[in-house]
Amino acid sequence: MMDNRIKAIPTNIEGVFAIEPAIFLNLQTDTVLLYNKKMFREIGIDVDFVQENQSRSRKNVIRGVDIQLEHPQGKLVRCLFGAIFDVAVDLRKNSPTYGGWTGIKLTDENKKQLYLPAGVAHGFLTLTNYADICFMATDFYHPEDHVTGVMWNDPTIGIQWPEMEGAPILAEKDSRYPPFL
Repeated sequence: MMDNRIKAIPTNIEGVFAIEPAIFLNLQTDTVLLYNKKMFREIGIDVDFVQENQSRSRKNVIRGVDIQLEHPQGKLVRCLFGAIFDVAVDLRKNSPTYGGWTGIKLTDENKKQLYLPAGVAHGFLTLTNYADICFMATDFYHPEDHVTGVMWNDPTIGIQWPEMEGAPILAEKDSRYPPFL
C-alpha cells in the first residue's frame, strides 16, 4: 500500500492544518515521509524551519497554551511515542478566527501532525503514561523573549479537553497565564 503525497487538511482556524504524512508500506520496511519542503509548498505551507525540539511529558500534563511575543514561531508538531491532544489557539488579532481553537489527537500510530503558523498559541495534553513530542519551529527560541499565553481552561475560548484521570499537571509558568481578553 502506498500513498505518496503529504496531505494538508484545513481546520477551523485559518492557516492551521492537520497534516497526513505520505506512507510507504512493503514487506521489509514501513516508511513515513513527514516533511518535504517542496510538497509542503505545494499544499500551501511555505516556511523555513530552523529548529527542532523534542520533549517528554507524563500522563495528564498540560503544556501551554503559550506563544512567544517578539519572535513568534510557526510549528509542525508530532507525537513520536504515545498520544497527545494537541491544541492551537488563534491569537492573531487581525485574523478572522481570532480567539478560536482547534484540537487533534496525535499518536505514534496515526502519525498525523499539526501545523500552526506564527501567532497561533500551542498547547497539549498527554493522554498516555508518557508521550514524546517533536516539533519543528520557524524561528529560534529566544529565552529573553517574553513567553505568554492563555489559561488552559479559559471559559471564553472553551477548549474541550479530553476527560482526564485526576487533576491536570501544569508547569508553574503555564498555571499563571491570564484569561483571554
